[in-house]
Amino acid sequence: MTPAKYQAFCWMGAISSLLLVSACAHHATFACPPLTLEDIEADKLEHHINNWSNDWTPLFDSKTLTNWEVTDFGGHGKVAVASGQINIGMGAELSGITWTNGTLPETDYEISLQAMKVDGSDFFCGLTFPVTKSWCSLIIGGWGGGVIGLSSLDDNDASENETTSSMNLATGHWYQVRLRVTPVKIQAWLDQEKIIDVPISGKKVSLRPGSIFLCVPLGVATYETSAAIRDFKLRLIEH
Repeated sequence: MTPAKYQAFCWMGAISSLLLVSACAHHATFACPPLTLEDIEADKLEHHINNWSNDWTPLFDSKTLTNWEVTDFGGHGKVAVASGQINIGMGAELSGITWTNGTLPETDYEISLQAMKVDGSDFFCGLTFPVTKSWCSLIIGGWGGGVIGLSSLDDNDASENETTSSMNLATGHWYQVRLRVTPVKIQAWLDQEKIIDVPISGKKVSLRPGSIFLCVPLGVATYETSAAIRDFKLRLIEH
């Protein structure tokens, strides 16, 4: 059920309750359970099953936003495709894209993309990705432009857990980003340098509270920053 249909269902239930009150002279109430991240993911995937392989599969066709939607962040910047890249305009806060075209692996996979900061003062690559039955975000350039880390581990975000580091990140440079997720570890590389290598067994892996959940099940976001991404792809891994 899409969020729009869900809301319509709730309104129908509320109206039905009011009619019952009028007819029966009894007080009736109707309450919908809150939408969960799983509800949102199911809506976006639309029950389409993808068969991923050990070969790199493009997630972006270099021409259109097919497979993606502009993430409905309030005050988001313009998102457009040109010259083989997705240009994410600077928003009031978050801007980005979210995957819509079917199921994704939850573990034993890699994602690769190139990301470039165009303008702004905060993260230019907030990659939200599946981790078993949850999600996490790889943040590159956060908290003023230099913080790298995962949000979140044991409810500590990218600025305050064992993955936190800082780098001088250049504007106008295409960074090669690679992420690997296995049942026991999350790893990430930036221009071939390993930036994250963290065991996750026994840890709570989750998203930072806030509207980043709109990137579920897979997305790229920026914060008060314009950016470009290209060569976005995924493959399964064996280990």
